[in-house]
Amino acid sequence: MIVKVQTLEVAFQEVYLQKTMLQLHIHHQHGIINMPYRFLGDITTADVAFEAWGATREVLFAASAAALLRTMAARPEEVQRRQELAISLEHEELDLLLFDFLGELVFYKDARRLLLHADELRINDAEGVFRLDALAWGEKIDPQRHKLLVDVKAVTLHRLRVVCENGTWKTTIVLDV
Repeated sequence: MIVKVQTLEVAFQEVYLQKTMLQLHIHHQHGIINMPYRFLGDITTADVAFEAWGATREVLFAASAAALLRTMAARPEEVQRRQELAISLEHEELDLLLFDFLGELVFYKDARRLLLHADELRINDAEGVFRLDALAWGEKIDPQRHKLLVDVKAVTLHRLRVVCENGTWKTTIVLDV
């Protein structure tokens, strides 16, 4: 019999991540979540820029996905969770993992015409590689129900950064529209 032994630190991280994911799920179920992001008007005039932040990397990624959806849809809360997609990505750099993750959401919008909420995420890092496992839910774009604001073409590398300052994870994202 093989027994997997975890250190107290890893066990604590597991409990903390489960609690964070549960809180995100409960808040989304009851429609009371206020994702931590704000749009920036002073970075670019032709594109859309936003800052996002969170207590964990997972909350930061979820907030960034919410800002992306809000950029595309006037009322993202009206996008129903009818289809589920699993997204798994790896990268050696956390900021480029976020870049790839948001790019995947844009890809699904373009290739499958899906608007997606991504609010169940897990990020692990081992041996110098970050791994993201996310579940995204959404539905096909329905022009009768979804008022689309802009067509996001891509996530850019312009001013992209992910940092942890005073216990808060932060990012700046610029979207090509």
